[in-house]
Amino acid sequence: MDNFDRGKYEKFVQAHPKGHFMQSLKWAQVKSNWHNEIITVEDRQGDIKGSMSLLIRKLPLVNYTIMYSPRGPVCDMHNKDTIKELIDKAKDTARKYKSYVLKIDPDIEKDDTKFAEIAKELKMKIKNDSKDFEGAQPRFVFRLDLRNKTEEELLMSFHHKVRYNIRLAVRKGVEIRIGTKEDIPEFHRVMVETGLRDNFVVRSAEYFEKMLDCLGPDNIRLYLAYYQGKLIAGTIAILYGNKCWYLYGASSNRHRNVMPNYLLQWEMIKWALENNCDIYDFRGVSGNLDENHPLYGLYRFKKGFGGKFTEFVGELDYVFNPFIYVIVEKSGAIYRKLRRRLFVAKNRISRR
Repeated sequence: MDNFDRGKYEKFVQAHPKGHFMQSLKWAQVKSNWHNEIITVEDRQGDIKGSMSLLIRKLPLVNYTIMYSPRGPVCDMHNKDTIKELIDKAKDTARKYKSYVLKIDPDIEKDDTKFAEIAKELKMKIKNDSKDFEGAQPRFVFRLDLRNKTEEELLMSFHHKVRYNIRLAVRKGVEIRIGTKEDIPEFHRVMVETGLRDNFVVRSAEYFEKMLDCLGPDNIRLYLAYYQGKLIAGTIAILYGNKCWYLYGASSNRHRNVMPNYLLQWEMIKWALENNCDIYDFRGVSGNLDENHPLYGLYRFKKGFGGKFTEFVGELDYVFNPFIYVIVEKSGAIYRKLRRRLFVAKNRISRR
């Protein structure tokens, strides 16, 4: 990457319809525990027509690495030749770093049969059997179309209970503030409380601090909800190109009746509108729509804002070493379950 034109690359990713903040150079800085390589292919005029930001990390105990391009590649996903060029360059990079696989989870909906045919022809393994959050990125999301909408039009498109809860939070005196890095420890405390309640592993406070440092005020905001002077909820939103994403959310077990989460979402949506975004992405929900499913409440909450329920094609693997691939994939599932149990046990002990 010595002669790499960073400005040209960033401009391409930001402007492309399939551009994503996880393909940005700033996000690669956030993921500094991974090595980053950028590959691009150009047309005859020297303009970029396709790219992938590759995150590469060594596996424990074996002399191999995993290669991952989150929400990549960025290109015309119906152009087989461009995708093949990118994969061929990824092969060269894989040889250099002894990568056993290239993992991608592109911004492509499941019913895109043309892309599915291209993936099959290029011998990519599609893994779309998960319903919850087993993959690196959520396979099911809600997306709100903001194009040519005013605040009032959007508000009226929400379910009436969502509108009521937003107004209730305001009437009850919930105050929304934009946080700074100094607020991260308190936000993280509420985040851990949320993780223990909802059974998911929480990243360290240092990770959230790094996000604010690397992405900067133009691309990221920490939203904090206060009630009677105390922090009761918080969210992190990322704005990049023509989209805005709700990335993390935390809420205390106390004062949930004043509905801070609804007001936080509304403030993030308004930020997206102010910056002329086309899409506000609520990120993950479960694909299991059984009302008795433990994650159904999250689905119902996000559905109330009127977005489109979107199912992506899922995770795709281009396997370089089949033998190592089988071993790592099986052990990885066991590790993720163990990690979740250790997180819950450790934090419950520390909070006694």
